Amino acid sequence: MSYAVKEMFLTLQGEGLQAGRRAVFIRFAGCNLWSGREVDRADAQCRFCDTDFVGVDGEGGGRFADADALADRAAAFWAEGLTAPEARPFAVITGGEPTLQLDGEAIAALKARGFEIAIETNGTNPVPEGVDWICVSPKAGTVIVQTAGDELKLVWPQADVDLRALEGWDFTHRLVQPMDGVGLGDTQAACIDFVLANPRWRLSLQNHKMIGVR
Repeated sequence: MSYAVKEMFLTLQGEGLQAGRRAVFIRFAGCNLWSGREVDRADAQCRFCDTDFVGVDGEGGGRFADADALADRAAAFWAEGLTAPEARPFAVITGGEPTLQLDGEAIAALKARGFEIAIETNGTNPVPEGVDWICVSPKAGTVIVQTAGDELKLVWPQADVDLRALEGWDFTHRLVQPMDGVGLGDTQAACIDFVLANPRWRLSLQNHKMIGVR
């Protein structure tokens, strides 16, 4: 199978329980909830996305003929400037919606190069076997099939989110993350109040935006 990747780069994970960790981000092109075109945003199932996942023209992106080519590029990024080679490589698979492309071959190729694999998904498709860390960020009005994993990350606010249903899903960690945009300060305050009233949840912030990391 070939893979369309918008961008691939070395960075620090900016959100969630893995925040601050050195990681190779592999951003697959395409999503099943929005075309990525502004003209279609008003009709999209997810209207608040802040990520460019259209095309394959980003840094490190392109069309990879097979899983080995994809994994070799990821390994090359991980090796950049590395002074502690004994550290286990860490890859974050994201998008768009990465489950549209991520498959067993890509997972096996990354594992063969020593990678621990995390995925950030909207949960509308099942995550393939072999992923080490599953983060689901549900979008209101969609049918979620991946209702178990390591990290449930709810972007707040979203109208019509059934919090009671989310509480019944099988996740080790539950996080609420303020939606970036107009009124961010008020949204952050609302998330803080939510966590104070619901201690099963934690606050997640977009640290990479605050410190200027991709």
